[in-house]
Amino acid sequence: MTQSLRTRLFLNGLIILLIGMGLAGLLFWQAAARLYIETQTENLLAQARLSAAAMRGQPLPIEISEPYLQTSNTLPGIHTRVMSPEGSVLISLPLATGNFVQIPEEENSALVSPEVLSLRPEIASAMQGKEASAVRAVGQEKRRVLYVAAPVYAENGTVQGLIYLASPLPPGGLPFSFLLQLLGAGGLAVLLALVAGTLLTRRITAPVSAIIQSAKAVSDGDLNQQISTGSEIRELDALGQTFNQMVTSLRQSDQARDAFVADVAHELRTPLTVIKGTIETLEDGAMDDRVGRGPLLSAMQQETDRLIRLVSDLLVLTRATSGMLKLDLKPVDLGVLAKERSDLLMPLAARKQISFMLHADGQIWVMGDQDRLAQVLDNLLENALRYSPDEGTIEVNITEHEGMCTCSVQDHGTGISAEHLPFLFERFYRVDASRNRQSGGAGLGLAIVRALLEAQGGTIQVESQVGFGTTFRFTLPNP
Repeated sequence: MTQSLRTRLFLNGLIILLIGMGLAGLLFWQAAARLYIETQTENLLAQARLSAAAMRGQPLPIEISEPYLQTSNTLPGIHTRVMSPEGSVLISLPLATGNFVQIPEEENSALVSPEVLSLRPEIASAMQGKEASAVRAVGQEKRRVLYVAAPVYAENGTVQGLIYLASPLPPGGLPFSFLLQLLGAGGLAVLLALVAGTLLTRRITAPVSAIIQSAKAVSDGDLNQQISTGSEIRELDALGQTFNQMVTSLRQSDQARDAFVADVAHELRTPLTVIKGTIETLEDGAMDDRVGRGPLLSAMQQETDRLIRLVSDLLVLTRATSGMLKLDLKPVDLGVLAKERSDLLMPLAARKQISFMLHADGQIWVMGDQDRLAQVLDNLLENALRYSPDEGTIEVNITEHEGMCTCSVQDHGTGISAEHLPFLFERFYRVDASRNRQSGGAGLGLAIVRALLEAQGGTIQVESQVGFGTTFRFTLPNP
C-alpha cells in the first residue's frame, strides 16, 4: 500500500523518536539507579558513623539478644543491628518479633549464623576498622538490599563491635514515584515531539506538494509555473531552483521552436511566392513569348535552387543538433583541406581582387569528417569574402597545441558591433536585417558551422571590432 510523503515522514520520525527515547530512557534509568544507590549508601554510611560514634567507649551487651533473620531486611525501613566481632547480633532495631516486624513462618528458616555473617566482605572490612557497603539479593523474590557496616571502637581504640545497617532497595532500582515522574516527562516529550514533527513534516511536504502541482500544470502545457525557493531548507530550495530553471529552459525552447517555425515559413514563402507568380505569368500567355519567357524560367530556376539549398541546410542543421548526422571520422590534414577550399573559391575572390593567405606549420592533422569540414571552411571563407573590401586579404592560420588544432579565418572588413556577437551562431540571425536573401543568405551558415563542429568534438568563437574586421576561430582534436 502506497503512503504519502507526509505520512511516511511522520511514521519514520515517530519510530526513530520512540527508539531514541527508549534507549535514552534505559541509559538514564541505569545512571539514575546507580546514583540512587550511591546516595543511599552515603546516607546509610553517615547514619552508621553517627551510631558508631555515639557508642564509642560504651560497653556492649554480652548476651546475644536477637538472631540474624535475613528476610527481615526486605521489609520497609532501615534495619539497625549492633554486632560483636564474632558476628553475633547484640542489638536489633526494629525488633524481628513483636508488633514492629512480622516474619512469615515459611521464611523463618532464613537465619544466618554468626560464622557466615563474619565472612561477609562489608562486615570483615568493618571489623578491621574500615567502613564498607554491599548490595545483595534476599529471599525467594530476590529483593535487593543495601548493607553498610561501620566499626565501633572501645576506649583503647580497638574494634569492639560494629553497626550494621540494612535497607531494601526499590524493585526497579528507583522509587515508584520517580518512575511515574519519568514516564510523565517522557509522555510530555513524546507529545511535544509529535507536534514539532507534524509541523516539520508539513513544512517539508508543502514545497514538494507545490512542485507536484506545478509539474502537473507544466505537463498540461502551462510553462509559466514558478516555485518559491524560500523554505530555508537547502535541498528543497535547490529542487525548486532546478525546477524553475527547467521550466525557463522549456519556455525558451518553446519560444525558439515557434520562432524557428516562423523563420522557416518566412524563408520558404519568398521563393515559393516567386515560383507561383512566375507560373501564373506563364499561364497567362508568357509561355508563348519565346523572348520573355527566358528570364521568367531563369528566375524560377534560381528560386528553386535557393529553395533546395534552404531545405538541405535545414536538414543538415537539424540532424547535427539532434546527434543524428552520420559522420565519417578519420585523420584529415586541415592545412591541405584549407588550401583546396581556398583554391576553389579563387574565381569568386578574383572578382573583388581578394587574395588568400594561408599559414600552417607543416602537416596538421585533425580527427573529423572531411566533407563536413569542407562545408565548415566553405561557409567561413564565403562569409569572409562577402564582407571583405575590394583588394583585401583573407588570412587563414592553422596551429596546434596540447592535442588540439586551432584554425582562424580573418577578414579586414567592416567588422561586427559587440551587441551582435552573442547571436551570430543562432538560426536565421542577421546582423543587417535589411540585407536581402540573395546577398546575405538565410542566416543559417554560421549555425550550421557551429553544429557541425560540435558534432565532431570542436568549438568555435568569434572576435570582431568595427572598422577592423572579424576573426572566426575554431578548434578540433588531433587524432
